[in-house]
This record gives sequence, structure tokens and C-alpha cells, in this order.
Amino acid sequence: MYTRYFVALEVLAFAFSPIAAWNTDVHQQIGYMAENFLTSYTSDILGEILESQYNKSIGLAAAWADAYAHTKEGRYSYQWHWIDAHDNPPTYCHVDYKYDCAKGGCIVSAIANQTEILRGCIDNVKNGLLSGGSNMTCSNALKWVTHFVGDIAQPLHSSGLGNGGNLFNVTFGGKRTELHAVWDGEIIYADAGVTVFPNASIHPFMINLVDRINKDSFSVPTSEWLSCTNPNTPQQCALAWARDSNTWTCRYVYKYAYNNTDLLESGYAKGAYPIVELQISKAALRLGTWLNILVGKELNKGSGLVLQRPLS
Repeated sequence: MYTRYFVALEVLAFAFSPIAAWNTDVHQQIGYMAENFLTSYTSDILGEILESQYNKSIGLAAAWADAYAHTKEGRYSYQWHWIDAHDNPPTYCHVDYKYDCAKGGCIVSAIANQTEILRGCIDNVKNGLLSGGSNMTCSNALKWVTHFVGDIAQPLHSSGLGNGGNLFNVTFGGKRTELHAVWDGEIIYADAGVTVFPNASIHPFMINLVDRINKDSFSVPTSEWLSCTNPNTPQQCALAWARDSNTWTCRYVYKYAYNNTDLLESGYAKGAYPIVELQISKAALRLGTWLNILVGKELNKGSGLVLQRPLS
């Protein structure tokens, strides 16, 4: 059905790389999914960190980082949304932190750094020193962690080829677009049969993914998704997540021809549906688990959930 597609394209300067990964509404849906895996205690603690406008919801706050990176104030965070792997998909895929993470930071260092900041903020809430979203450094740290754990699951945010696929023009559903945009939203929209997801509540399609996570019914068991979820080693885990996503650029994203075809009609999108479902679900479960472990168990009260691995 497809022919092997080998590409060779010089990667442009890092500063011109894209930041968008998952569309705004998809980011929010990942946040709402993750909320299903938070203990009530974790939710209470995190609710004191976020500004009131987010109504104590990481789902509502999940897309903030993209908008902030486009402001003059937040421009410094622009490059934190990806890591440019200098590999050669579909022949060779790998992420090398020392080589691929730029001087100003990348998504791996951002997850590590903001997790450490968030750890101190959580302690301040527990000690009664922080409430009501009064510390913007803390609120931003939580919003960044929420966003970046979602970003890092999008395969083209761990790939430098063609600026994360933005330089590859494609057709999807009769519309001219870029390969990166296809993976940001077009594939999951087509899969779910929607043109947009709601921004204030979880969509039934995502509820079904949550149910599948709870039933452990994906092709890859959830235990493998959570093989590294120790916030005490945030750089190590973020790098493992980046490498996990990066493998898809060899296994699927660049493996098949897409020139002069409509990716929605050719079979490319259909083959990508289970991959995007898997990656979104990984992001949600990892985020919920990461935050639960970071917050820790509530003292003298029953905790409620579950999908939370012990520190190792």
C-alpha cells in the first residue's frame, strides 16, 4: 500500500523551530484526562497553586504555555517545548540529551527544572505558606509541567527533522497543511469524528481513553508507560519519554510515503489513530501519576486512587 520514504533535509536554525504540539483543545483534554488519575488530596494541593481563573483545574490551565511563549514576556520559554533530535528517521531514531538540548533549554530540561520548582511550591501549600494561586512562579511551574508532559508525548516534538515536520507540506482531508499540524490535531479529530474538542469539559472520546487506561487495554501495557515516573529523577524520566516518542518517527511518522497523497484517504491517518490514542493516553496517565507522587499521600486519610507507582 505504501512505499518506503527516506528523507534527507538540513534542519534549520533551532530558533525557527515550531512550538505548537497538540492543539489547544487537545492539550486541555489531556489535562482533563489526567485529572481522573489524581487523588483528591493531590487535586486539593494543586488547586491552591493555580490562579483562580483556572477553577483549580489543570485541564483549563493545560494550554497556557503555548500562548505565553508567544508573548514578549514569555519569549524565553519558546524553545522549551521540544528537543531537536539530530537523527535520521526513518533509518535511525535517537535522542541525545547533551547534543540535542540547546543552550537555552529544551523540553527535557524544562520538565526537570519546573518539577523542582513545583516541589517547593507543594511544600509551601502544605505548610500554609501558599494558597489561592498567589505565587505566579508556582502557578506557572504547574502549568508548564502539565503542558510539557503533554507535549513530550507528541512524536514530532522529539524530532528535529524538517523543524518537527513543519517543513513537510501535506494534504489532509482535502486541505493543504504541514505534517506537524496533522499530528497536532488533524489525526485525533478525524479519529474522534470532531472538528474541535470542548475547552471546559472532557469529551466522551477522551472518557473512553480513560476507561481503556483503567482496563489496561492498549497494545502497550500501562506498566511500561510508567517505567520512569520518579520526580526525584525528572531529567532521566523526561528523556525516557522523549526517546519513547521519538521512536515513532522511525516506526511510523516518516516510514511511509505521503507526497501527493491525501493522508486522510490514503490509509496513513487510519494507521496513525492507535498511535495518537496511545500517546495521548500515555501523557494523561504519566501526568496524573507524576503529580500524585510529587504531592505525596495525605496523612491520616484514605487516598482514593491508585494508578500511582511508588518511588524507586
